[in-house]
Amino acid sequence: MPVPESTVFQRLCRLASVTDHDGRPTTTIDEVFTGQPLGPVPRADADDVHAAFTKASVAQRDWAALPVRARVDVIKRYRALVLERRDLLLDIIQAETGKARWTAQEEILGILAGTQYYARLAPELLKPKRVPGPLPGLTRVHVHAQPKGVVGVIAPWNYPMFLAIGDSIPALLAGNAVVLKPASRTPFAALANAELLYAAGLPRDLLAVVPGPGSTVGRAIVADCDYLMFTGSSTTGRVLARQCADRLIGFSAELGGKNPMIVTAGADLDKVAKAALRACFSNAGQLCLSIERIYVEQSIAEEFTAKFVAAIEAMPLGAGYDFTTAMGSLSSADQLATVAKHLADAKSKGATVVTGGKARPDLGPLFFEPTVLTGVTSDMDCARAETFGPLVSIYPVADIDAAVRLANDTEYGLSASVWAATPAEGEAIAVRLRSGAVNVDEGYAVAAASPSAPMGGMGSSGLGRRHGPEGLLKYTEPQTVATALVVDLDAPPRMSAERWQRLQVPMAEFIGKLPGR
Repeated sequence: MPVPESTVFQRLCRLASVTDHDGRPTTTIDEVFTGQPLGPVPRADADDVHAAFTKASVAQRDWAALPVRARVDVIKRYRALVLERRDLLLDIIQAETGKARWTAQEEILGILAGTQYYARLAPELLKPKRVPGPLPGLTRVHVHAQPKGVVGVIAPWNYPMFLAIGDSIPALLAGNAVVLKPASRTPFAALANAELLYAAGLPRDLLAVVPGPGSTVGRAIVADCDYLMFTGSSTTGRVLARQCADRLIGFSAELGGKNPMIVTAGADLDKVAKAALRACFSNAGQLCLSIERIYVEQSIAEEFTAKFVAAIEAMPLGAGYDFTTAMGSLSSADQLATVAKHLADAKSKGATVVTGGKARPDLGPLFFEPTVLTGVTSDMDCARAETFGPLVSIYPVADIDAAVRLANDTEYGLSASVWAATPAEGEAIAVRLRSGAVNVDEGYAVAAASPSAPMGGMGSSGLGRRHGPEGLLKYTEPQTVATALVVDLDAPPRMSAERWQRLQVPMAEFIGKLPGR
């Protein structure tokens, strides 16, 4: 398939929420596979962000007043349009990220599953919940889920549709408006989905897409939003967390990872080697959930390494708008430089390159071979720092206890993978890992593709969760409405204050035993 027509990108850039498109400074977005320009995108500034929040705040009040099912209908229509325009969306994602088409398809599938899940559950999650009051029959207590207001979403470049729009949908269903900053080098995926949401009936001011640098646009979003959702590095996440704390607003973040895989004796090594290709090299390793450390029991380490390397060397690399390649390009010169730097550092300190280890300019300007290292020591950059590229290290270990100890020896705790002789053995290892998600007999996809299950990190890998009920309810404020139906809680007539106060103790015990959520 060819790159989408330039008219597509020209149309999409007009959807950016800036006050004046004419004469506006722009950023030219290049096709990653070739470096050829796709088109210019206007750069928003702080005034644009403030204007977007002002409009969004007005639109949000009307949106929140709609029945939840009316909001659900808009999202269902959007979902149908995603299915209808799937090929174009895949082309846009590939053009601005350089990923293989099957990896772009993961973004589509994530949106389809997430919208279906939240469209089904939102009416139940958001309806007022009756809870026991202090005097059954004499009081009535409901808990309401009130929208936060205008949610800021700062999205990354590696999954520019799934993480930008996937985080915006539950916020919208909860009755909020959204001001979305896509990554500076991948704005078109967000704009293409905004176009579909507007076509589905979402009010234009309710979702504003403001492309631009984080130093300007991101800072302005944090200054104006009522809640912030961020996906990106742990370093930036800490800065944003402090800024949100200063404003006393909620903050959720999926941050970095240095994700481990554990392979034990008895595991099906042919199956592990094949699955490890996806686990390590999906999106050329530019996935928050990618495996960068593999701990293998010593007795099977040589056999596993041989099978893994053979699978890698048979893996097709290339630039193509079809499903024939297994791994595409890195997304930027910065990522290419990081991979090269980590590799050079490891080699200079004694690590062995088992396979790969070279850039592939013959395939495109940002291609790098999938690379496996052994002999990595703790003083090497790639041992602890997130590479975020196609570079993985294999560590033979004496036993499972050593594998668990080393897997947990990190500031991060986002995702992990366990392969053992039986699922039960794998699950027993999984609960010992300090990780927000652990996949047993899979690399990352089972957890990531489960919209009912919370997804997020421990330690330096983040705060809060996406997916599951929390993935929607975090965009709401619980409000208790408590009504005294017959009497208030003053002492009844002709009862002394002392006797009334003595009665409070058994009453408190009775209240605490009442069934409720």
